[in-house]
Amino acid sequence: MNLNLKRILCKCLAAFSLCLPLLTYAADTIVVGQAIDLSGPNADLGRDYVAGIKTYFDVLNTKGGINGRRIQYLVRDDRGQSDLAVKAVAELVDQAHVAYLFGGIGDDVTRAVLNSADFKRSGLTLYAPLAGADYQKDARILFWRPSYQQEIRHIFSHFDKLGIKDIGVVYQESAATADAYQRLLDQMKESGIKLSGTVHLSKDAKQIGKETAALAAAKPGFVIMVADTVSAGVFLKEFRKLAPQTFVAGSSLTNLTTLRQLAGGKAVEWTVFSQVVPNPGIGSSPIQLEHLNMMRKYRDEPVSAMTLEGFAAAKTWIRLLQPGKRAAGQGEYTIPGGGFDIGGYMMGETAGSNHLSNYVDIALFNKASGLTY
Repeated sequence: MNLNLKRILCKCLAAFSLCLPLLTYAADTIVVGQAIDLSGPNADLGRDYVAGIKTYFDVLNTKGGINGRRIQYLVRDDRGQSDLAVKAVAELVDQAHVAYLFGGIGDDVTRAVLNSADFKRSGLTLYAPLAGADYQKDARILFWRPSYQQEIRHIFSHFDKLGIKDIGVVYQESAATADAYQRLLDQMKESGIKLSGTVHLSKDAKQIGKETAALAAAKPGFVIMVADTVSAGVFLKEFRKLAPQTFVAGSSLTNLTTLRQLAGGKAVEWTVFSQVVPNPGIGSSPIQLEHLNMMRKYRDEPVSAMTLEGFAAAKTWIRLLQPGKRAAGQGEYTIPGGGFDIGGYMMGETAGSNHLSNYVDIALFNKASGLTY
């Protein structure tokens, strides 16, 4: 064998030996991908959600993973934009070859991903997006959280106990809010609730001011906001000048940190929000305690409702995985009949539903700018 050939062969063998650990690692890895807002309008929600998911995956990997296979969690920033979400999902599916895909934030982003060619071709199910619209039963999507309708129904039942029968509505028309607004109208009709007035959050500041003044003058029992966090914060700041003690309600996907920054600490008093997880700051159930302890161990950031939701969604995900190797065309998940417990809270109790959790609570902003459950 000539000298040049020997050198070429040695280089090839050396390169191959360097690849072996990577090939072995890949074979012993479960790749999970997620495109989510980490630097856009809902970055605080996205970062906390990812922190909760990553914490649970860190716990699993420390214990050896799933049947000896470690979880590799790949997160891409879609900045809350549908086109970037579609692009990120395409990269995760076609280049990273993810075996499982967690969802992002908002119904506009979620629908864009579901309708994208790369996602459809992947055969995957979009798991646990932070959205709550009603999707077709054959859509390849599985929610961890309850629907908008369940959240709105719970808010109404909360105020119904106080004898309130008239409300004001703050609505920002967009693809992201359309389903929630329709669910709100349906619930008002079902509950016999009277509409005191509506504020349409548009680009016309003068018209918004006029409608806000009219709503405050009508003195509704409470006001419910169907809007993104920035627009809700702008409304609340102005409304509080006219109606400082009228209850205002929002959904669990309101970015409370941003809302408080925009509206001010005083303005967020007398505001309540539906929450889809129990109080993350106490350990009154096994999963709450586990979340608290593991966040302290693996993260250097405070807990929140969103870190708990991410932690619970990841814990639930493990329980849903198909045992053994999936056959071609077989779905990733199996929901046990009758549901299952993840540490004090039951999942998957409603047969045929694509929402695993039915849990909804109400939290009130207190004077210390924290939430009281």
